[in-house]
Amino acid sequence: MSTEIFEAQNIKCGGCASNIENGLKALAGVNQVSVDVASGRVEVSGDGLDRAQLAAKLAELGYPGKD
Repeated sequence: MSTEIFEAQNIKCGGCASNIENGLKALAGVNQVSVDVASGRVEVSGDGLDRAQLAAKLAELGYPGKD
């Protein structure tokens, strides 16, 4: 199992965190998603994770990575 960590923008509340968790868990290989609302940190664990795919999904959900 591997872990990918992102610093995402626009995470403001628990609803945002839930949206991210549900959206990323729908992707193949994702086993667990942890979101820290205060820091914007998104940690994704799973098997065969594709970082580019995860980043694209975060952006699609409205939470792009910080530049």
